[in-house]
Amino acid sequence: MEKMETITYETDGRVARVTLDRPERGNGITLAMPRELAECVERANLEPTVHVIALAGNGSGFCGGYDLVSSAEGAREEPGPEGAPAGSPVDPAVVARNHVPETNWDPVTDFQMMWRNVRGFMSLFHSEKPVLCKVHGYCVAGGTDMALCSDLLVVADDAKIGYPPARVWGSPTTALWAHRLGVARAKRLLLTGDSLTGAEAAEWGLATEAAPKERLDERFEALLERVARLPINQLVMMKLLTNQVLYAQGLHATQLLGTFFDGITRHTEEGHAFVRRAMADGFKEAVRDRDEPFGDFGMQGYGVG
Repeated sequence: MEKMETITYETDGRVARVTLDRPERGNGITLAMPRELAECVERANLEPTVHVIALAGNGSGFCGGYDLVSSAEGAREEPGPEGAPAGSPVDPAVVARNHVPETNWDPVTDFQMMWRNVRGFMSLFHSEKPVLCKVHGYCVAGGTDMALCSDLLVVADDAKIGYPPARVWGSPTTALWAHRLGVARAKRLLLTGDSLTGAEAAEWGLATEAAPKERLDERFEALLERVARLPINQLVMMKLLTNQVLYAQGLHATQLLGTFFDGITRHTEEGHAFVRRAMADGFKEAVRDRDEPFGDFGMQGYGVG
């Protein structure tokens, strides 16, 4: 495997450790991250000694979402995060440019880009071997895609987990909230954009366990060790069996709709106003305007989406 830009991978006995590694940007998601994530998952599945995958984030939080600050502020001539030239159909700066009302927007091109990201995140869900995710600090917006695609979550009790872009400028593309929480509780979050604490996430059944942050590593490692005791063949069969429930509920169709809706949200009257505010005064000010009426500005953690 070539050296990765956004993730580190290492094996530790029966555990493959996959760590989001852009701490200076709150582990913000770039186009490289979902692709590198899928590569790590495939590598772990092919390693005969690995029983379980441990997903975590380096730095002060798990993931603050997509790294959209420069593109939302209208960085029209800058290259994309992977060095793609401006004008590339997979350059987030082009996507941001298409958010401006006077320019053209192709919803299918938007979908094609985001659907590839969904496939990267869903590599965690489709992984034959189970994925345990450790969440500390912020796990918001696009960061929740990776957490919810994992099988089990162990979270710090003071973590923040939610999808604030449900208020303006976003739709959860992996669309797992209702499948993980049930319709009523998913509506409670997505109709407000509110976030849960880690303790609330455990109460609601989203997380397997919430622990004080000073004991988070200990509790996560204990569950990892317990899962890793099972033979690989049993782990694969148990995961395949339980995943069939979500397939039967129509997860694929829900994700198609969620991914198309994600593009549409950025082209509503309110979505265009959000971008104009970001281009004039900065992305964080636009987020502040969006979230201050709810009394929770700052829950996004890193000002990404």
